Amino acid sequence: MVGITSFGLFLLTALLMNITPGTDTMYIVSRSVSQGKKAGIYSVLGISTGSLVHTFLAAVGLSVILTTSVVLFTIIKIIGAGYLIYLGVRMLIQKSSNLELKDTKSMSLKKIYTQGLLTNVTNPKVALFFISFLPQFISGDNTYGPLPFIILGLSFVMTGTVWCLLVAIFSSYATKKLRNNPKVEFILNKITGIIFIGLGIKLFQTKAS
Repeated sequence: MVGITSFGLFLLTALLMNITPGTDTMYIVSRSVSQGKKAGIYSVLGISTGSLVHTFLAAVGLSVILTTSVVLFTIIKIIGAGYLIYLGVRMLIQKSSNLELKDTKSMSLKKIYTQGLLTNVTNPKVALFFISFLPQFISGDNTYGPLPFIILGLSFVMTGTVWCLLVAIFSSYATKKLRNNPKVEFILNKITGIIFIGLGIKLFQTKAS
């Protein structure tokens, strides 16, 4: 199949990896719990877009730089970790937890989408995953160039997107009544901030392999 081997096994493995909680899942759950279904869905779309970027980079071979350049790996790691910590600190020092519901609502959703995108793109672990996992299911005598990488990457992103949307919807509905309570909503935002800071610290501890 266009240079791909054991596609069924790939889909099963991809599904198992997608349902395993990680940085992206925690980000989606945090947004869904603290800001609701729309915020969760936009965070999923942002993260999925980031995964598409990684798929393209892996397909054209640019991501290999991350495994050969410790300096570049470190720079991307610091940017990603710093961004997550920045988001967490902002949520901790924010006095009001209410979203602005006027014309800035769409802008807020765009920001959530952008944050999800940046969270994924600046996570070097995602790039390392793509360039170490995808080649295992590509034939050694592949003559289709980047096409097998693209197909596998898109398949992984599609299964991940479906799963993450389910997580976002479930998380938002499970905590809907809690968010309607201003005090509880305020606490949820602070907890979300702490989670973001923790994710940033964890990402900062990632080492190039």
